[in-house]
Amino acid sequence: MDLTQYVDQLRQELAVAAAAGGDEARALAERLTAPLESAARLTLLNALSAAADEITADLAPGSVDVRLRGIDPEFVVTPPPAAETFDAKAEYEALMAAQVPPPPPAAPDAADDGGTARINLRLPAHVKARVEEAASRDGLSVNAWLVRAVSGAVDGSDARSGPKSGRRDGWSPGNNFTGWVR
Repeated sequence: MDLTQYVDQLRQELAVAAAAGGDEARALAERLTAPLESAARLTLLNALSAAADEITADLAPGSVDVRLRGIDPEFVVTPPPAAETFDAKAEYEALMAAQVPPPPPAAPDAADDGGTARINLRLPAHVKARVEEAASRDGLSVNAWLVRAVSGAVDGSDARSGPKSGRRDGWSPGNNFTGWVR
């Protein structure tokens, strides 16, 4: 950003103000404008830095910096980082969930005609967070987990256990073990 035009405008305004004081004031203003140029540039830089600080406060975690290139300031804008960050715990849980087969989906009711209905459900934030954790733990979407939970509550069965597999060896979706054996 070239500050010369702003410094020149300040010099012209000072000359106009000094002209009202006569020839002696005009001559004094002309002698003072050269030393005042650096002070004017410094004042403008301070104003630009303050403006950059205000913008940075609104842009956080991004930022705006003022840097000098010679005698001219330059703005450097750093955008906020991408929302996607590495979460080791989430990666580990995703890996573990991939190793355990998800429970089979609930069998449709005999009376189910295949149609769906939409409802709005309002949950307190802490309950919503627990539902999301439970759905993630069971390898289901929140909607599928809620459908299974409501079906289990209406039918009187344990919604968390999911449908029974009917296997003779006792295996069911909730009885998985992983690890090493010697």
